[in-house]
Amino acid sequence: MKLKNFLILMTLVAVVSDYLLHPFYPQFFELRFGVKDPEMVGYYFAAICFMVMIAFPFWAYVSKKVSELNILVYTQFIAGILALYCFYTSSYLLFWIVSLIMILFKGSYLLVYPYILKIITKEEHPKTIGLLSVVVHLGGILGAVIGGLTVDLIDPRNIFLIMAAGDFIQMGMSGYLLKSDKYATGLIVSEEVKTEKKLIPKGFILKLGLITLILYFSDFLIRPFFSLYWESFSAYKTKFISGTIYAIPGFVALITLLINNKRKTQNGYKGIVNALAIALIGLFLQGIPSDAFVIIGRIIYGWAIFQGVVKFDILLFELSTPDSYALDYSKIHFFQNLGVLIASLSVGVVVDKFSLQIPFTIALVGFVITLVLYFFVFKSVRITHKELAKT
Repeated sequence: MKLKNFLILMTLVAVVSDYLLHPFYPQFFELRFGVKDPEMVGYYFAAICFMVMIAFPFWAYVSKKVSELNILVYTQFIAGILALYCFYTSSYLLFWIVSLIMILFKGSYLLVYPYILKIITKEEHPKTIGLLSVVVHLGGILGAVIGGLTVDLIDPRNIFLIMAAGDFIQMGMSGYLLKSDKYATGLIVSEEVKTEKKLIPKGFILKLGLITLILYFSDFLIRPFFSLYWESFSAYKTKFISGTIYAIPGFVALITLLINNKRKTQNGYKGIVNALAIALIGLFLQGIPSDAFVIIGRIIYGWAIFQGVVKFDILLFELSTPDSYALDYSKIHFFQNLGVLIASLSVGVVVDKFSLQIPFTIALVGFVITLVLYFFVFKSVRITHKELAKT
């Protein structure tokens, strides 16, 4: 197995382990600690987002001095031990403290993403970024299924045994790669960016970070109450149907990846405007309380958001350099998680004060702002690359 494929498999293990409990925090807290207050669950989820926000930049900074795989050997071991403690503890307060520290160490697995892009050529970036995006989708679905079966059929706390197993597997895989003579783990294949500095927008990390913050805020805003929105007007109100409709963008992302792999790859400057514009159509249709309109909207939106997110990542790694991949990506990741955090803290209030449809309206406005900001901030770079492509 090639090093890239081995690392992608390791990413899948990490994502599955990370997403086991995500859909089931309310059930977990009630069954394990007797806590039924939804506000406490919301605070805990916000705390997780915050820990991820600070964890990745920290480990990215450490990776400037210590190799990514060496970091993972130790951090995933510690995360596994802390997961075992979460399995055994019966203290609500200690669970909060230990589980959040666990998230801090688990967050180091995000280093694998920029590390993969360092060991491949620039030409491979678009397809690999698309593949990694699908791995995250599939890992999230698989993690939710395993977590759901554990909550329903066994004991919710056993989720942390599975988490610990995932952490120890990552530790073992990282150690194997470091000791194996088969893999050149220290080799950097990705070449330096040839783009002149004057063509790169000044403070591009901050500008790209703010743009993607709005994008991720808008995208996440429509998620938490989508199933309730669907059930509010559809005759098909079963959890299976609403869950299937919710998962449409994930399935569309997989199909889009297969189609993209057969097409000529594009750099990150191309297609972002089109993707965001098409996403607006998908959002508009989803805001119409009709089975047919929502399903069509989910399909259109699923294609567009996948293309947009992938191309924004491609854009980042085109403007960055291999030595700065981890640090630059961690900064962008911070802004993206901040957008998710703001959305998670505000969506309940918005829905409570207005209606289940209002998140789609706000998201529509957010995508328009994202589109306008991107168009003007990166306009000169896109024009220059178009001219270079003609020569």
